[in-house]
Amino acid sequence: MNTTALITMVLTQGIVTFFMVYFFMKVLRTPPNSEPDSFSENDDVSR
Repeated sequence: MNTTALITMVLTQGIVTFFMVYFFMKVLRTPPNSEPDSFSENDDVSR
């Protein structure tokens, strides 16, 4: 493997790893939506 191919491979793996970690951390730090736990509020039948 020549030097150019090695540099390209390392840069590509570094960029992909960076974006993977960035978006993974973004997903983990996003607070959950305040949605109801069930669909009981959407029922048409009153109790």
